[in-house]
Amino acid sequence: MCDLYGPYIYRWCRRAGLQQADAADIAQEVFRTVAAKIADFQSGRPGGLQAWLQVITRNKIGDHLRRRRGQAQGQGGTAAQDQLQQVADSLDSLSAADVVAQDNLLPHRALSLVRSEFADRTWQAFWLVLAEERSPAEVARQLGMSLAAVYMAKSRVLCRLRQELDEPST
Repeated sequence: MCDLYGPYIYRWCRRAGLQQADAADIAQEVFRTVAAKIADFQSGRPGGLQAWLQVITRNKIGDHLRRRRGQAQGQGGTAAQDQLQQVADSLDSLSAADVVAQDNLLPHRALSLVRSEFADRTWQAFWLVLAEERSPAEVARQLGMSLAAVYMAKSRVLCRLRQELDEPST
């Protein structure tokens, strides 16, 4: 889960104006909270896991900024409140292009994470049928597999990808 969603959380933190080290710290706090609250996650929620992670991230960024508000020199009045509001606005105002880009990157990250879990021939059968849209019969002939084995390979990899994308790790 950290490998899959960590880059998103880090990017959300950086968009909120946090420095690299602070963004990395916040990401760790987010995953600590996720580990503690994973039993409370409801997979049927609108936006799913990504929306839940955004809420936790937003809250952790706000906590961080409130802690630092007392330490910062010369920052008072509404400046700190404005900064907190900008955090919420920056996460809420993801453009449609940003959302599409994130949605497109997530499956690619999941593919790279699960690739090593499968034998080369299993992965090839999955890839040729799903990504290259070849017929399972053609793939079976090309790889010297039975048709049933091609369908099984596709099914196994898709099942694992669904687990990686849909189900939070505990």
